[in-house]
Amino acid sequence: MTTAVLSFAKVQKSLQSKVNSIDLPIVNWKKVCFIGFFISLALLVFYVWQINDLTRGSYLSNSYEKQITKLSDENKNLQVSFAESSFLEQALVKIQALNFQRTTSVKYIQIPDISAGVAKANIK
Repeated sequence: MTTAVLSFAKVQKSLQSKVNSIDLPIVNWKKVCFIGFFISLALLVFYVWQINDLTRGSYLSNSYEKQITKLSDENKNLQVSFAESSFLEQALVKIQALNFQRTTSVKYIQIPDISAGVAKANIK
């Protein structure tokens, strides 16, 4: 066990010496943080703009749907009105052709109760 640990330690030291010998470029962390901050700010502004555009589109869509519903209801009412007016015009023409006249008074015929009972007996 001791031999394995010592050989592992030896390998680790040789790897560490190789890593230390590699020259990494010097990173200016101020510039990295500055660029990261401005990219984050730009993404935030873009996000707000997208949400605003999405909200405006949703509002316009809802208002257009309300207008479509209103216009379709108005269209149905106009179709019914047109159908009634054409039917009434045809009815008025036929009434005038048959020489019907407007009633001024209504008179009812009196039927005695006995004859109504006889009529019911004859029907059964």
